Order: sequence, then C-alpha cells, then structure tokens
Amino acid sequence: MSVVKINVLTVPAEQRETLEKRFASRAHAVESSDGFEWFELLRPVEGTDNYLVYTRWRDEASFQAWMEGPMKAAHQGGAEGGERPKPAASGSTVWSFEVVQQAAPKEA
Repeated sequence: MSVVKINVLTVPAEQRETLEKRFASRAHAVESSDGFEWFELLRPVEGTDNYLVYTRWRDEASFQAWMEGPMKAAHQGGAEGGERPKPAASGSTVWSFEVVQQAAPKEA
C-alpha cells in the first residue's frame, strides 16, 4: 500500500523565493530513489505561510531508506568548504498517510 508524506514547512514571506530556488536546484534528486512514486511542492495562495512538500512512496520502508540515505546527505551538505546555508523554513512538521482510495483521469 502506498504511503504519502507531507512535510509542512512554515516559510516567512521573505524566504519563499529562497525555498523555491533550493527545491528547483535539487529537482529530480528524489526521483531515482527506490519506491518513489510522486513529488509536488505546493505554494500557499492565501491564508497561510505553510508550503506543503508532498511525496508518495511504494511503502514506509522505501521512504525510510530515502530519509536515511539521499535526503540525510542532502540536508547535511553545505557549500564546498563552507557552512550550510540558513534554513528558509522557520518550522517543519511531517504528516503521514496511507492511500486507501485513488482515481486517475479516464482515457478518452
């Protein structure tokens, strides 16, 4: 059964562009991970300063393997010989879900 992980990032308005550029620079970093199914970065439109980072995985084990490998390495690294950049988000919470129903567009 697929699992969904949604990372809720609190991002001040002055950090939005920084966050989006960082995600763009790491585009495709997760796509080759075993068990990866889907990714979306969702920008808030109104009423909140929370971005949602939506990922879908074949199973919990696939997500955990990515967390302990590629994701951990990406978040620990900084510029060559430099310090890690300051986080763009001021807070983070991870929501976890199991997919119990899904629908796809009908083929014409």
